Amino acid sequence: MNKKTAILTSGGDAPGMNSAIRSFTRRALWEGYEVYGIISGFEGLINEEILKLKSRDVGLIINQGGTFLKTSRSEKFKTKEGLKKAADFLLKKKIGSLCVIGGEGSFSGLLELSRYYDGQLIGIPGTIDNDIPGTEYTIGFQTAVETAVMAVDKIRDTAFSHGRIFFIEVMGRKCGEIALAVALACGAEDVLIPESPTNIDELSERLMKNKESGKRFSIIVVAEGDDAGGAFKIAEKVEKKTGLPHRVAILGHIQRGGPPCAFDRIMALNMGDRAFEFIKKGLNLVFTAVKGGHIEPAYLKQVKVETKSVKEAAVNTVRIMGTI
Repeated sequence: MNKKTAILTSGGDAPGMNSAIRSFTRRALWEGYEVYGIISGFEGLINEEILKLKSRDVGLIINQGGTFLKTSRSEKFKTKEGLKKAADFLLKKKIGSLCVIGGEGSFSGLLELSRYYDGQLIGIPGTIDNDIPGTEYTIGFQTAVETAVMAVDKIRDTAFSHGRIFFIEVMGRKCGEIALAVALACGAEDVLIPESPTNIDELSERLMKNKESGKRFSIIVVAEGDDAGGAFKIAEKVEKKTGLPHRVAILGHIQRGGPPCAFDRIMALNMGDRAFEFIKKGLNLVFTAVKGGHIEPAYLKQVKVETKSVKEAAVNTVRIMGTI
């Protein structure tokens, strides 16, 4: 049995990644494995940036945001030459398994790597967007939502004081999970997400009715990937139709940073532990999926053939609660 394993983080960082690195490393060390950390994601794998990890190396990181191992988006890894170079390095170091913490793109990269590397490949879903099919949860989502909720709560004070509409843009290029959760938690008047086409006329009509019913202000949560063009463009279109004063706030990367909340620390810890269990059991090309509150193996290939959608009923709930 090959007792050399490696771990890396890829793509966008997410709060809780360090907790997963820590638990995977310490569980593997407990089982007598040699553990290696790959620096800067798939790019570091190609460039042979590797660090042998000991227990103390992953101490004091469970409460830190970002990723201790650093991350990147690698264009070289998308090429045949890059994939082969990465595989050759793993073989040269006699590493029998690789765990990757990342999102959909990272999982696709693992599938491509499997064409050249015959060791075990395991994924841990780490992305604040919570957009990976086959799992109910991805590391970092809850922290990102709580960060955005705190920001919206502060903005609401100004919106009330000045009697304005605030369009608040949160992350989510293809998935509206963050926007929807934030809107529900903050009692927003509306939420605009990529999965549901935005009708500017209907939105303007709802805002005018809110004004006529005595509402002094409105909060509209917008996912960055909304089809109407993002918060600034939507706000301009609405003002032309309603004449109502507005402001725009882009929360941006503050949603990714900062200490992970307790839920993300615990979920990531359990995912890291389970990822190593999958390796020990001989599983391959699977990731740690949350199903019914339990962490189970799910095939990486289903991420490429399935989609994760937000329920329209939840969007309607936001609008009902924000209109009555």
